[in-house]
Amino acid sequence: MRTNNVPSKEEVIAATRRWLERAVIGLNFCPFAKGVVARGLVRYVVSDARDEEDLLADLERELQALLAVPPEEVETTLLIHPYALAVFDDFNNFLGLVDVLLRTQRLRGVLQVASFHPDYVFVDTDQEDITNYTNRSPFPILHLLREASLDRAVAAFPDAAAIYERNIETLRKLGEEGWRELGVGTPPDGEE
Repeated sequence: MRTNNVPSKEEVIAATRRWLERAVIGLNFCPFAKGVVARGLVRYVVSDARDEEDLLADLERELQALLAVPPEEVETTLLIHPYALAVFDDFNNFLGLVDVLLRTQRLRGVLQVASFHPDYVFVDTDQEDITNYTNRSPFPILHLLREASLDRAVAAFPDAAAIYERNIETLRKLGEEGWRELGVGTPPDGEE
């Protein structure tokens, strides 16, 4: 249950799962996601971080936790941080620190971090361009991926490079109203 319009961890995870199922899998943004979700190999972690320092510590901990278990148990982690980096520009700047962390921990080529945000904007697009919605999520998310798993998935998928173009076409056909109808944003007051 929510207090003072702050979502509970359960609400955050429920909204994230709904987005994953309806948008990422439902619209086939990522053809690799369906099998991982169906096998229960996604770890959902809600960070209590309120600032970059605490979020970076949570990220480092989750990177190490992902490495510590075999992919047959946890393939990928969604580090959801609803209380930190709500402003997209701050979030986008934080991604530079993520890259530094991956380099200093010698994790480049082993793990990578993808990014999602409620206000995600690609370079050279307008704020309201529908194509930004491929990376729009109900809360800011750092998606921790195993490089080896990603390489296998891409090798098994014919024409993986076309995914991005197909996603753009899907969103343009869906439009803003269609996106809203998916109901994949932050849950409204009282929704559980």
